[in-house]
Amino acid sequence: NMVSSFRVSELQVLLGFAGRNKSGRKHDLLMRALHLLKSGCSPAVQIKIRELYRRRYPRTIEGLSDLSAIKPAVFNLDNSSSPVEPDLAVAGIHPLPSTSVTPQSPSSPVSSVLLQDTKPHFEMQQPSPPIPPVHPDVQLKSLPFYDVLDVLIKPTSLVQSSIQRFQEKFFIFALTPQQVREICISRDFLPGGRRDYTVQVQLRLCLAETSCPQEDNYPNSLCIKVNGKLFPLPGYAPPPKNGIEQKRPGRPLNITSLVRLSSAVPNQISISWASEIGKNYSMSVYLVRQLTSAVLLQRLKMKGIRNPDHSRALIKEKLTADPDSEIATTSLRVSLMCPLGKMRLTIPCRAVTCTHLQCFDAALYLQMNEKKPTWICPVCDKKAAYESLILDG
Repeated sequence: NMVSSFRVSELQVLLGFAGRNKSGRKHDLLMRALHLLKSGCSPAVQIKIRELYRRRYPRTIEGLSDLSAIKPAVFNLDNSSSPVEPDLAVAGIHPLPSTSVTPQSPSSPVSSVLLQDTKPHFEMQQPSPPIPPVHPDVQLKSLPFYDVLDVLIKPTSLVQSSIQRFQEKFFIFALTPQQVREICISRDFLPGGRRDYTVQVQLRLCLAETSCPQEDNYPNSLCIKVNGKLFPLPGYAPPPKNGIEQKRPGRPLNITSLVRLSSAVPNQISISWASEIGKNYSMSVYLVRQLTSAVLLQRLKMKGIRNPDHSRALIKEKLTADPDSEIATTSLRVSLMCPLGKMRLTIPCRAVTCTHLQCFDAALYLQMNEKKPTWICPVCDKKAAYESLILDG
């Protein structure tokens, strides 16, 4: 648990002290250090770990001068797993075989030293924020242009694992032979003449909020690697305003090109981001099928056309004199030209949430949102989601 909290510099000092290779990325250094512990390291190395930890968290050790007084009360050394695991759970770390430190024997002096530090360390850091759940009940807004076929990683909190600004978290998922087959046979020509998979592995990030369905939202300074390769994020981040880095607009990420299309080898995703106070994010991965605007138009037509009488009633309602109002509406102007394409409407459409009679062309509206999904009504500039569209008879 102590070793997991070390920075790169401390891990290098520790590995150098133990005569191990100290070059490589943080993840590799950490794995090497944990392996060192697992393979049973010498008391000198264990004392070194303690010394590095004390240097890193001087506050937490100050109150531990009389360790002998704490030991009998806190730990039952006969049961080697009980002291470690509750602490790991507190830290939001799941005790993997490689991270739990199990003492070799109750009499081993340094094993008790390692265990003595973990509990009081957490008790003294009381004001730390509550750890978010690993799998929060986050719901993402459904995307009209994608049908979800499978959930590969359900929404998972991007938990802060250290007090540093930049955090990194690793995720692993594997595809079944059936899923690999579906992706491989879906290679098709998409609009614009590109050949791409229509069945895709889609990564989505959003705020870890459970109050309502969430839109895609990226944390600051986001960096994503899939199987060790950097994934280029869509769209440039807007230039800094007043020296403050602005956020990229959130979008679902199609990571299929970097995914190993094999059921034998698992895929690893690494996400690094800059932590923000009071903001927690969640990530999830899905297998989806990308749809075209023509398919969405077909589905919209299948919903049926709204009866002309409905619009007649709406017109009458708008023209009925309001006794409280001084001005009476005597006429309503509606154009037969689509405000988007400036051509005659062929499939008149509007959202049920709109209060105006003016329609826009459904086919054009869907084509525009296929290129850049905003779902904004071209007449009143209010939200006009796909689910709320109706064809006006």
